[in-house]
Amino acid sequence: MLEYIKMPQLGESVTEGTIDRWLVKPGDQVEQYDSLAELTTDKVTADLPSQLSGTIQEILVQEGETVAVGEIVCSIVVEHEGTQETSTATEAVVQSPVEKPVKSATKSDATSKKRVSPVVGKLIDEYHLNIDLIEGTGSGGRVTRKDVMRAVESGIMSSQLTHEEKPAIRDTQVKEATPEENGDVVIPVTSIRKTIAKRMTDSVTQIPHAWMTIEVDVTDLVKLRNAHKNQFKEQEGYNLTYFAFFVKAVAQALKEYPMMNSVWKGDSIIQKKAVNMSIAVASDDELFVPVIQNCDQLSIAGIASQIASLAEKGRKKRLSVQDMSGGTFTVNNTGSFGSVHSAGIINAPQAAILQVESIVKKPVIIGDGMFAARDMVNLCLSLDHRILDGLICGKFLARVKELLENMNISSTSVY
Repeated sequence: MLEYIKMPQLGESVTEGTIDRWLVKPGDQVEQYDSLAELTTDKVTADLPSQLSGTIQEILVQEGETVAVGEIVCSIVVEHEGTQETSTATEAVVQSPVEKPVKSATKSDATSKKRVSPVVGKLIDEYHLNIDLIEGTGSGGRVTRKDVMRAVESGIMSSQLTHEEKPAIRDTQVKEATPEENGDVVIPVTSIRKTIAKRMTDSVTQIPHAWMTIEVDVTDLVKLRNAHKNQFKEQEGYNLTYFAFFVKAVAQALKEYPMMNSVWKGDSIIQKKAVNMSIAVASDDELFVPVIQNCDQLSIAGIASQIASLAEKGRKKRLSVQDMSGGTFTVNNTGSFGSVHSAGIINAPQAAILQVESIVKKPVIIGDGMFAARDMVNLCLSLDHRILDGLICGKFLARVKELLENMNISSTSVY
């Protein structure tokens, strides 16, 4: 019997996913839970597991194509004479395909018969394209996202164009030198980079950003960390980083100022009870934002352990959906790159993001006009002005400053 595999929902609020690479082809035999493809969403990179055992019949979504959650991505022939367990899995995870007619300006019969995903149909409407003029390169003539963008780049924008007009439009285009001819380097945009670009664009265009910066004297904190780092590394097997101390202070301040630990829901603002800290993790040219769950309940050593574990998973591209979900506030360690001042882009729907900059030794006036060399750091806060204002953010940053400046060898336990 022919069954169908759908795009799964990999994480809360995920509405679509991109097929990065198929790991199977038509005719391949697969077992239940075998990986069929590599997927990317705005939350995570993951494998698409097969919920059935059988033979791959047809690939319906091409590599690089983005489709909505629940959209059919491939078909598989299964033997239903097997166990009841297999039949139950089939009913729970897959459905028969339903062709959705694309909304087109021409409303022609040919248009309605074109096979497109909801995401591709939205693009066609957005650019006012005539689907009759778009050659589908997908399986069975399916129009893919790449086909649509190729049509946009070719200049065929009007839904009123006919097949006869198509060559004339192409003939009037000015021949331009290709990047390769100019000696430029062409770098394909990966699905991860596209996802980052979309999320960042949405954030800066939809969220009214405001910024605050505070300077903190962390001289005693530096002494505290230096006193423990060697023995800690030998005993625990991972580094006791400065970042762990900053995350601990932020987590404690968030419990005292819960409005900072809020998310935007359009018609409401939700103060989150759990303090789940999102942190940035880089892997080559890719950026992930995994989450330290219930961060306020962890010691400095526990936070350092989570940072090391999530960073290692990120480098090896093994972050799970759970690792990436549920963040309520983001702390970014920009200081690791030598930055001393920056303005972060908010990780929507969170209310704010805090940039921890480089610790720099500076001459500072202390006591009665005396100068001393002190370890100083800037904390730069970007806030969503729909949720927060300067008063609450100023109090929050002042509390973080107080907590950090009171971390010292005599009173602060790493464990």
